[in-house]
This record gives sequence, C-alpha cells and structure tokens, in this order.
Amino acid sequence: MGETAVDEPVRQWFVMRDLKRANAKNPAYAMLSDLGFKVFTPMTTRIALRNGKKERRDVPFIQDLLFVNATREELDPVVRRTDTLQYRFLKGHTLGTAMTVADHDMATFIAAVSSVATPHYYHLDEITPEMYGARVRIVSQGSFDGLEGTLLKIKGARKKRVLIQLPGLLAAGVEVGSADLIEEMGR
Repeated sequence: MGETAVDEPVRQWFVMRDLKRANAKNPAYAMLSDLGFKVFTPMTTRIALRNGKKERRDVPFIQDLLFVNATREELDPVVRRTDTLQYRFLKGHTLGTAMTVADHDMATFIAAVSSVATPHYYHLDEITPEMYGARVRIVSQGSFDGLEGTLLKIKGARKKRVLIQLPGLLAAGVEVGSADLIEEMGR
C-alpha cells in the first residue's frame, strides 16, 4: 500500500487586522516582527504634534491593516493570545476562510513601494475610471524592471506614475523616472 501524502502547511500572506489604538506603543506589526514573522504594513508620513512641536512620523496608511507571511499553524497561537489581532475573513466563503494575498502580488507590491521614497497609496474607492490609463510594463529601471501595472492619469501631474494593486485591498501609485521606460501593453 502506498503512503498517503500529508499536506505541508502553506506559508502565505495573511491579511490581518490590528485593533490597537493608533498611538499604541507596540502595534501588531512591530510585535509580529519581534516574534520573527515577516510583516508588511503600508506606511505613510504624517505630521503630528508632540510636546508642542511638529514632527514627521511614519504611520500605517490604513490603521488596522497589516500583512503577515506565515503558515496558519504558526499564526493561530499568536492570534489566540492577542485580543487585538485578528484575521480578515473572506465574505461569501466558508466560515473562517482567512483572506490571503498571492505571493507574486505581494512581492510585486512590496518591491514597487519599497523602490520609491514616497509611494502614494489609494483606497480602491478613491480610484475613478478616469484615472486608469493603459496597461504598462516598466523596462530597464532596476528593481522596477518587468513591473506591470496601469498608467495613472491625474490631471496636471507632470510625472508618470504606475498604479500597482493588491486586488480588493488597496493600490499604490509609484513614480517612474522617465516615460521612455514605460512599454504599453494595451488596455
């Protein structure tokens, strides 16, 4: 008789919620990083008053959103013992089906936003049909090489931006150095 293959736990990008307050001393993304998990949180710079002085602070773009690369078996114990950490679940699916992002989509998104000093994040409801341009591929620009997205059309913008999306979650507009580096793929 042949042996039955046991499915190995799958490492994937889980979409999580951090219910801590915005000014928490140890947000979930920091706690999970300290525990050795690979974590990504889209960050943006905000000006805040601290002791009467203005200071720039990097804060999550969406306060309760973070992505964790792990197996469900590794992450479940941490979620059980942390009241403010939750999985985001898929609507219309089997109860308890955690939301995940494909490795390729996550790698592309992280590479794109990490390669520019100031990525501009968008909630999906902020993007209007008029903002979508042609499907494009970036050629010969270091870590952007081969990156595919949608040309972002913003009235009055002088620089070319490509829109990279995490399907169903959020998008980022990243600036491309030169229009010569953009290859149109069609709509």
